[in-house]
Amino acid sequence: MPMIGWIFLLAAVALVLGSLFMLRDSAGKMQVPEDKLEKVRKRKAELEAEEKSEDQW
Repeated sequence: MPMIGWIFLLAAVALVLGSLFMLRDSAGKMQVPEDKLEKVRKRKAELEAEEKSEDQW
């Protein structure tokens, strides 16, 4: 393989690894406002109650 092929291959691997490391580092840092979290919890409780009532039939 010519030298330019190795350079492209190395650059592609570096880009993939770099993006994976960035994704790993930012995975737990998503800040969600408390009001939205409360809304999500409320909706989840509603869905669970709905599923429970459907299971009883």
